Amino acid sequence: MTARFSEKTIIITGASAGVGAACARAFAAQKANLVLVARGQEGLDLIKQELSTQTKVLTVAMDVSDTEQCLALFAKAEQEFGSVDVLVNNAGMHSRGNLETISPEDVGAMVDINLRAPLMLSCAAIPYLRRAGGGGIVMVGSLAGMAPLQGAATYSGTKAGLRAFAYALADEMQGTGIHVGVVSPGPIDTGFIMDEIDNVEDIVFSQPMSSADEVADAVLRIAAGDKLEIPMPASSGRMVNLAYLFPWLRRYLRPKLYAKGRKNKDKYRSRKNQK
Repeated sequence: MTARFSEKTIIITGASAGVGAACARAFAAQKANLVLVARGQEGLDLIKQELSTQTKVLTVAMDVSDTEQCLALFAKAEQEFGSVDVLVNNAGMHSRGNLETISPEDVGAMVDINLRAPLMLSCAAIPYLRRAGGGGIVMVGSLAGMAPLQGAATYSGTKAGLRAFAYALADEMQGTGIHVGVVSPGPIDTGFIMDEIDNVEDIVFSQPMSSADEVADAVLRIAAGDKLEIPMPASSGRMVNLAYLFPWLRRYLRPKLYAKGRKNKDKYRSRKNQK
């Protein structure tokens, strides 16, 4: 990929680890200015130390569900680098299990972080992107947002809402030079699921695992306006679309997918324990 983001200013939420850190590395390789956002300063310091030799890095430890902090973020980024060119809405939360096993507080937190925050940040970003002459807004969604996923009702619901928002906002931004889209991966080989592997629904592992670097590459493509949505992997995206259109097919295949996922999960667990 050519260096389309050289000297552009990129805001990435959830940037201290996993997909967010991979996105930071990918944009840094193109000499973009980075504004890295996460809750904890320690993780941000580590990624800044790694990337500061390649490009300029500003870190902001904050809560993305806090409206005032979100508004201040863009002003700080523009003041530091002169513009805001891309927003990557990557921060996410998943409290796993059937809804009746999850506290109402965790349900609210998932809605705040997975849905409310990216909607609010996207709204706040638009005036800055217009001043910059265009740019990109990228949502890091999930295959769980393309079809309902039991054992993840709230997570699935928030990601479905995020996907619908991306499609609607993309239509609103047509002709403005602001590209909007969503990356919809299945399981990703990061701590987001691997650190909680015993609590992850078996069916999740029925789909091929993507790497954080592969998702980051898709994020860059969305930011550049190459695609509106990139399901990952593509084969899983097609299957999930069928499952959404034909609920009876999803229910029919569910036992087989659970069995396949259970076998894969055992392999991943063994690999994790060997490290």
